[in-house]
Amino acid sequence: MDIKRDFYLTKLINRMGNGQVKVITGVRRCGKSFLLNTLFFEYLLSKGIPEDHIIRFAFDSADDLELIGEDIVELQLENKKADPKKFMKYIKTKCVDSEKYYLLLDEVQLMDSFESVLNGYIRKRNLDIFVTGSNAKFLSKDIITEFSGRGDEIHMYPLSFSEFMTAFKGDKYAGLSQYMTYGGIPLVVLCKEDSDKSDLLANLYSEIYVSDIVKRHKVRNQSELEDLLNILSSSIGSLTNPEKLKRTFQSVKHSKITGPTIQKYLGYLQDSFLLESATRYDIKGKSYIETPQKYYFSDLGLRNVRINFRQMEPTHSMENVIYNELRMRGYNVDVGVVPIVEKDSNGKQQRKQLEIDFVCNKGSSRYYIQSAYSLPTEEKRIQETRPFTKIKDAFKRIVITGDMISPHYDEDGILLVNIYDFLLDPTVIEE
Repeated sequence: MDIKRDFYLTKLINRMGNGQVKVITGVRRCGKSFLLNTLFFEYLLSKGIPEDHIIRFAFDSADDLELIGEDIVELQLENKKADPKKFMKYIKTKCVDSEKYYLLLDEVQLMDSFESVLNGYIRKRNLDIFVTGSNAKFLSKDIITEFSGRGDEIHMYPLSFSEFMTAFKGDKYAGLSQYMTYGGIPLVVLCKEDSDKSDLLANLYSEIYVSDIVKRHKVRNQSELEDLLNILSSSIGSLTNPEKLKRTFQSVKHSKITGPTIQKYLGYLQDSFLLESATRYDIKGKSYIETPQKYYFSDLGLRNVRINFRQMEPTHSMENVIYNELRMRGYNVDVGVVPIVEKDSNGKQQRKQLEIDFVCNKGSSRYYIQSAYSLPTEEKRIQETRPFTKIKDAFKRIVITGDMISPHYDEDGILLVNIYDFLLDPTVIEE
């Protein structure tokens, strides 16, 4: 069965003919190729675009590479990329008139000097270019720099919960349990048996994600990289930094790994889109606190398989799901810090920092959000909402909970929403 990705398809449609290279980025196997080569291709056909004016080419496809006289095995053995001259010669044979042509190029970073090639194509008015890439540096370093702002990113995540539910045979309660266990990688979601899901996740990690990072960055000690993944998997949503992680390595693994090496590995994991980091933001001081940070997995299934589906804390899993949903919706997400001074039991003043899980910004909009798996008592509700009472601005304050409640505002003007309404209705926090 095909899982529709209308959220991203609309983004591609809205960017047609904008004179820029549309770059679809995201973690491997999140659905980039399917979006570009199937969903968008079918959309173009439905709008009457002749098929011979839609040029699809995947640089990781043996069949496509053969069309330009390249051998995928030889390229991999020699650690080489596709010859751009051969590709450009092929494109010239396809573009035979002045009508609009659509170039749908998959994994274009596997072509040598792709920046120069695409720069040249941008200047051709009858070419509209759409490409995919699997590395964050592919966008930030090459596209933005080389195209002087003429690279337009569409960042893609694994299935959101609402997308997941279009393929899940069950109610939203069982669905969220499955989603927080096995995640939203489309290939995994379409597996029928749980054992097949876990096996596929493990294979994806060993054969694609880790090996890709090791190969791309020439990592010498793969076991250290995997140990770091395991440590981060065990502590999602916890504040940490390279020095703290180094102490964990020393005490648990008796390792001599250095802080700079850990920092480098963290960069690799974020470049591959496996992880994202959230920086602390002092709400009162209106300034960023660079360390420590929180790390979240782009897909919970990938997180859970690293720890053999142990440590399945629903509180942390729900927080990770909320973070991913907010990022998918286009918000910049930070961790809020609210400094306060209060007296202790002896009357002495103490400085404290209260935390707000997410400070979400998009344009002029800002939301303060707490993730609370359950609010069983009034005392717990007060504890979760206390940081909100110390904020003096007028931006909306929201608590997302696993409790089955209807969306409502409490007496302090704080919106309480259950996790299902939040995930399935993007407007519920905006109303």
